[in-house]
Amino acid sequence: MIIKPITYKRAVLQTMFFIASAIAMPAFAQQKPEDPLLKIYRGSAEKINDLIHTKLDVRFDYKKRHLYGKEWVTIKPHIYATDSLRLDAKGMDIKTVAVVRNGKNIPLKYTYDNLSLAIKLDKVYQNTENYTIYIAYTAKPDELKIEAGAAITDAKGLYFINPDSTEKGKPVQIWTQGELESSSAWFPTIDRTNQKTTDEISMTVPGKYVTLSNGRLASQKKNADGTRTDTWKMELPHSPYLFMMAVGDFKIYRDKWRDKEVSYYLEPAYAPYAKDIFGFTPEAIEFYSKTLGVDYPWNKYSQIVVRDYVSGAMENTTATLHGAYVQGTARELADRYYDKGRSTIVHELFHQWFGDYVTAESWSNLTVNESFADFSETLWAEHKYGQDTGDEHNNEAMQTYLENPENAKKDLVRFHYHDAMDMFDAVSYKKGGRILNMLRHFLTPDVFFKGLNIYLKTNAFKNGEAQQLRLAMEEASGKDLNWFFNQWYYGAGHPLLDIKYKWDEATKTQFVYLNQTQEGKAFQLPMAVDLYNGTQKIRHQIWMRSKSDTLTFKVAAQPKLVNADADKITLSQKTDHKNITEFLFQYQHAPLYMDRLEAIDAATAQQTLPEAQQILLAALQDKYYGLRMRTMSSINPENTALVNAAIPFILKIAKDDDNNLAKAQALKIISTTKDAAQQLSLFEAGLKSNSYAVQGASLFAMANLKPAGSLNMAKAFEKDNKGDLTKAIIAVYAKNGGDTEWPFVFKNFEESDPQTKFEMLKDFAFMTARVKSPEYAQQGINALKEIGVKYKTQGAAPVILNVLDQLKKVRKDQNDSSSVKLIGEAEQQINDQK
Repeated sequence: MIIKPITYKRAVLQTMFFIASAIAMPAFAQQKPEDPLLKIYRGSAEKINDLIHTKLDVRFDYKKRHLYGKEWVTIKPHIYATDSLRLDAKGMDIKTVAVVRNGKNIPLKYTYDNLSLAIKLDKVYQNTENYTIYIAYTAKPDELKIEAGAAITDAKGLYFINPDSTEKGKPVQIWTQGELESSSAWFPTIDRTNQKTTDEISMTVPGKYVTLSNGRLASQKKNADGTRTDTWKMELPHSPYLFMMAVGDFKIYRDKWRDKEVSYYLEPAYAPYAKDIFGFTPEAIEFYSKTLGVDYPWNKYSQIVVRDYVSGAMENTTATLHGAYVQGTARELADRYYDKGRSTIVHELFHQWFGDYVTAESWSNLTVNESFADFSETLWAEHKYGQDTGDEHNNEAMQTYLENPENAKKDLVRFHYHDAMDMFDAVSYKKGGRILNMLRHFLTPDVFFKGLNIYLKTNAFKNGEAQQLRLAMEEASGKDLNWFFNQWYYGAGHPLLDIKYKWDEATKTQFVYLNQTQEGKAFQLPMAVDLYNGTQKIRHQIWMRSKSDTLTFKVAAQPKLVNADADKITLSQKTDHKNITEFLFQYQHAPLYMDRLEAIDAATAQQTLPEAQQILLAALQDKYYGLRMRTMSSINPENTALVNAAIPFILKIAKDDDNNLAKAQALKIISTTKDAAQQLSLFEAGLKSNSYAVQGASLFAMANLKPAGSLNMAKAFEKDNKGDLTKAIIAVYAKNGGDTEWPFVFKNFEESDPQTKFEMLKDFAFMTARVKSPEYAQQGINALKEIGVKYKTQGAAPVILNVLDQLKKVRKDQNDSSSVKLIGEAEQQINDQK
């Protein structure tokens, strides 16, 4: 599974609104140390009975939002003889429980507490005997009340989307979400990761709809009542949380990898772009198959995009389910490079090996699922887009982990947590992925991937944990890796690494002082140190084994640069005391994205120095668009000399850059300069671009240069706008529009994902303040309240309460007493929300 982190903008309205700077909110709920649940040891679930095969026959009641199910589940005792069986079954009506013997159903005694079904078997079964239990039941997911979490925002397992067709423009769909233990909300099962079963699912649905499930479509039968029964068979074992169903009006694009079907299920409106969205999937399957030495292990691979999904995406075996954010038109995709959508696609694909083929034996060992999928994003970025993209992705993931101090308190393998959902955090994902990247560099790629091959083949169709990964890596490398796994997998935190340098001319000795300043243990850190004599580089491989270490190098002359941690992959918070001249040399001669980024960041902090300006001006011409963009955003607009020197380079980016995002950013900067009017033709050309980002930046510019005409310009784009162009239209309307423009603003705000809503928050708040209609204002107030309530646990409440407080003053000045009253009620609801 991939989870969607959310960053928020703090919007503060004062008089006619003042918007403060952006803030990043933690994406995961923080644990309370005093929580008694943290004292519970969370080991693997005891296996009393083993699932063998699960057969389901289900039909749906769209009006009631119920599933009517029949189940035949074949089971055997794991090792010890038993006369009882306990199945997870959440919020169901249980109609029949029987054992199937000689083709007949023999009723069994059972008790049911609305969460689990305790069955008294008809005899004592040995572990050599299989038995089949028949259950007739009704699943009622919308009546189920189970606490979810921040990563997966709902836990009812089965979702009816717009089943009564009351929401105009929204398709009617049914889909499932099994992780963590929500499959048992739509069929009784042993809902644990360390269970594996084959399955057969028959779905009876309206004949106009398409279905998707795990495995192969074995049969389709048209029924006299206009329905159709589709039977899907999964003939290799997988865990219950990976079961899936989807039903709806989807168009199927069929692709292939070698001799296996690869298919993409999309709403009809996005069907023409199926190849643009998912078309690289066969290439990615081939890359991962060759890299791992284990061919894609399942019979097919499907991907489906659904509405109102409760997380980012889910790696159901052979049938990944994506949230709507992954899709886009050709124009939208033109502004996406290695974006969340593409990285999500490969993340979920890699799970087909790490998570599905070999599954974490418990949520405590989630790392063998999610750390690998996160790491795979970097692998694909390097392969498809180049080393710079891979290094940028790796660094952004590392910063996501480092920015929350709470993460340093958590082990990667965690046997104590409040709730299993807490495992789905930046430690399991981002830290774990970076640890694998370090291990790849330490062992060398060939040995590392040999180790992964051993791990996968040894544990195929079974369960894995971090110790099995260690043993596989030790077998491949011949090295004892207990130190690595004890340090990174079974310990918390990371080094705070401080690096200083000293040259002794008398003895021709270069000193490097390494210090780990974190509290507690020292980390063992193998690393490379590069010494540059002119453009010649000499590499030294060293180990740092204690909190302080001094390295000495005898050389003929003072090095131009000493580059410690030269591979730039150590998971650490690093302070490197190079001077600006050394950083200039590093930018010019060291080869990596991180070398150049470190120099740019150092120069950003010292922009008045000539060497710093030289770095920044060179970085505006960097080969990698991400660094060009970072540099543009780093230049202080009050540094007149630097701005004047930079403008020609930024103007060149605005005119000629082959990256739409860099071009759009440059256009915005040019539009704020004193000579912006001279570039009117550039902005007019940008309005005709195929890129929404470039169009949005150009509209933003024209709104500054020709505010009187910007309203009509914005209206001209209402029929075809997405992304940055939509945001630009709303910005224009917030500044110059009124009640006529409100429906467009409100509709687009309501249909946006949480991240985009917070990016629009300033302008949405402006618009809510300026509309004359109390009805429109109250629509805006309710939308703001919903954000404050829904995302309170992620820190949104103070932001929204501040917005509402200032909004109250504005509506009061407009004598809009009904809206003022509603704001008071909204504030109370946010404050009351637990």
